[in-house]
Amino acid sequence: MPDRPHPRPPAARRTAPAAFPAALLAALLSAACAAGADAPATPADADPTAAPGAEAGAQSEPARGVQSPPAENGRSDGQAPARERRSASWRPDPPPELPADRPLRAAFLVVDGVYDTELMAPYDVFHHTRFHTGDRPAIEPYVVSPDGEPVVTFEGIRIVPHHGFDDAPAPDILVVPSAEGSMDADLEDERMIAWVRETGAAARWVVSLCDGAFVLAEAGLLDGYAATTFPADYDRFAARFPRIDLRINVSFVRDRKMLTSEGGVRSYDVAMHLVDHLYGEVVAERVGAGLLIPWPPELDGDPQFTIVPRP
Repeated sequence: MPDRPHPRPPAARRTAPAAFPAALLAALLSAACAAGADAPATPADADPTAAPGAEAGAQSEPARGVQSPPAENGRSDGQAPARERRSASWRPDPPPELPADRPLRAAFLVVDGVYDTELMAPYDVFHHTRFHTGDRPAIEPYVVSPDGEPVVTFEGIRIVPHHGFDDAPAPDILVVPSAEGSMDADLEDERMIAWVRETGAAARWVVSLCDGAFVLAEAGLLDGYAATTFPADYDRFAARFPRIDLRINVSFVRDRKMLTSEGGVRSYDVAMHLVDHLYGEVVAERVGAGLLIPWPPELDGDPQFTIVPRP
């Protein structure tokens, strides 16, 4: 099927490089406020691989979420259908078993042109778990570039990664944010696709934001799974990966270990959901409070999400 022209050129979708992204600034300020209010102060240049802090007395309860019935595969035709509705009948999975002797490792893949929001939104959420998980291991996020060298985001921020492919620790969570080349040039990078394929297959959870779903699909990680991507790119995704069960007009899709988000500000939703799944609603609510994110979401509110039941 022919590709539909992108309704907004990439340059129009993002903040100009000369301006510091407001979303990122807000996230960083939020992080600073939460860190000061919730836990002992952490130096700005602290090693992110250091043992996370703990909050005494944090409580947990079973993870909570809701499932919508499987949707028909489809593409956007200019008339966005109503968002998939969630059903209160969904029975949440029991909280997974977490390692007792180390934090959960979350590797964020970054390349030149990575978008700030899709990188920083889940990074911020995962980082905040260290203030609220009590005696349970928090999530330890770290950044990985192909060669370990600095990258420059689409908006112009220079990022010095913690690791390259050759020395990155095996993650429990692989996160693939969208980048400027996620739908074309990055898919031709055989080394990167091979690393994503191998790392994602071994990870306990895999998360993509926006067009990061193209990278997962190219690596074969979405074969047999339901997924979503950036709304304007539904047609392009369906044309390139026709066998993937594309879900449209949802904030994110969770199908077993695979979590795919439509991106943008919705990138917070999928990260908050995973925190809720791992640690329970109380911890997720406290993480959300530190970032001014209401949690749990209203059952009948927007955005909706899809959780595909286990076969």
